Amino acid sequence: MNASAAIRAYNKVGVESGVTAADPHKLIAMLYQGALLAIANAKNGILRNDIPAKGKAISHAILIIDNGLNASLDKEVGGDLALNLSALYDYMSKRLLTANMNNDMAALDEVAHLLTDLKGSWEEIRQPAILPTLPAKRTAQAVQLVYARG
Repeated sequence: MNASAAIRAYNKVGVESGVTAADPHKLIAMLYQGALLAIANAKNGILRNDIPAKGKAISHAILIIDNGLNASLDKEVGGDLALNLSALYDYMSKRLLTANMNNDMAALDEVAHLLTDLKGSWEEIRQPAILPTLPAKRTAQAVQLVYARG
């Protein structure tokens, strides 16, 4: 096993362990962090003119946003907030597609900024009272799906 493969295996185990031990609130924070990391990798791919790496990283960010963050929303319980977040996640995915087609660093920066703001807000609301209302099983499944495809 080469060093790169060993690092990937280590990271996969670390993520899977984190998912298993995390509460629903932490799982969403992990999705935000994963999307931000994927966007940073995409920017590095553009800077290195590594088109396959850029495409893979952007695809991973879209996967996290669509199949992780957006899929974990409970639109029936969450009302307008969940619907607005869903629309924002759709917008982010479209911007990431634009970034991929045009090597658009500004679009990557825009999505990273939006995700950073949402992640910060998410971390500020952590209270024991909200934990039971989060869709724990759906969120955990979304995180595992996203990282399994990573």
